[in-house]
Amino acid sequence: MALTDSGSMIAQPRQGQGSLLNNAAFRAGVYQAITLAVVIGGFWYLVNNTITNMSQRGMAAGFDFLTASAGFSVSFTLIPYKESDSYWRVFQVGMANTLLVAAVSAALATAMGLIIGLARLSNNWVIRNLSRWYVEILRNTPLLLQIIAWYFGVFTLLPNPRASMNWSDTFFLNNRGLYFPAPVPESGFGIFLAILAISIAGAAGVILWGRRRRLLTGRIAPVALPALAAMVIVPALAFLALGSPLAFDRPALQGFNFRGGINVPPAFCALVIALSVYTSCFIAETIRAGIQSVGRGQTEAAKALGVSSSRTMQSIILPQALRVIIPPSISQYLNLTKNSSLAIAIGFPDLVSVWMNTALNQSGRAIPIVAMTMAFYCVVSLSVSLLLNIYNRRVLLKER
Repeated sequence: MALTDSGSMIAQPRQGQGSLLNNAAFRAGVYQAITLAVVIGGFWYLVNNTITNMSQRGMAAGFDFLTASAGFSVSFTLIPYKESDSYWRVFQVGMANTLLVAAVSAALATAMGLIIGLARLSNNWVIRNLSRWYVEILRNTPLLLQIIAWYFGVFTLLPNPRASMNWSDTFFLNNRGLYFPAPVPESGFGIFLAILAISIAGAAGVILWGRRRRLLTGRIAPVALPALAAMVIVPALAFLALGSPLAFDRPALQGFNFRGGINVPPAFCALVIALSVYTSCFIAETIRAGIQSVGRGQTEAAKALGVSSSRTMQSIILPQALRVIIPPSISQYLNLTKNSSLAIAIGFPDLVSVWMNTALNQSGRAIPIVAMTMAFYCVVSLSVSLLLNIYNRRVLLKER
């Protein structure tokens, strides 16, 4: 303490009070830097020690093998591939196949989960209990067992190509897979795609305008029909005006198998169905819990105002339930992507099958192949989580 000229006392700062060591933010930064340095140092030690030990045993650990020719075929490829292509191309084929399975399965699981989740809340006793047993039985059965059951118990028992199940001479299903026409773009198809993109953008603009008008005025604008017309009628007229610039290569039975069109192998069908059905059980329960988290007073108030049941569910219940549905659904989509690695059990050439199995056994590069596989699943999982978290923040209720 010190005296001023007027006789009052003021506090003097303690010695060393302004030093950096007394700054909490500085100390936190130092601790974080030390922790990061220790982690990086430990990781570098493990990597360096592994490379040294492998070199002493004559084992290569680099990524130079990626440019070498793979020399093996892949039964199903989403992108062009031939046996003389490099290992890097094999990695790309495995990634594309895995992403295709994950995307298709996620879309089907979401649609099925929504239907089953709403059925669990039905007033109809039969529908409610059927959906309940659907969830209870399938989610408590191992996914690997379901994949094997669909493949060996359903698709391998289908008739041969000559006795295929036929739908309008367009879709054919047999023990070699599903066959359907392949689209073949012709002259003017690029112009049609441009018109389609503009139409979709216009429909999105109409929907956003209607939503903004509702928020500002409280009036519901009839945007469904204009948006549907923009997305369907305009592209359809453009397609006809351009002379139908899209042909179809239909599958035809030649000898003992079909030629032409697109062939979806049985392993892909079994894997997608099993992943979709299994994941839909968890999504259904998430949707049911989210809807039930919204107070019954919301529904009663809507009925009192004369709002229809479908409009109540679409505009009142689901928007509020999304804040409960989205977070656990993120985990289900991540699990679905990682569970697709079980495709190796039925021989579908996903990333684990062609990369972790065939490429690893043939090249002997265990560490780089395992590291690349882990990095792929990590990047996909983090990307999906990031996008859904961004959407989740948008649908959260803003408290004031």
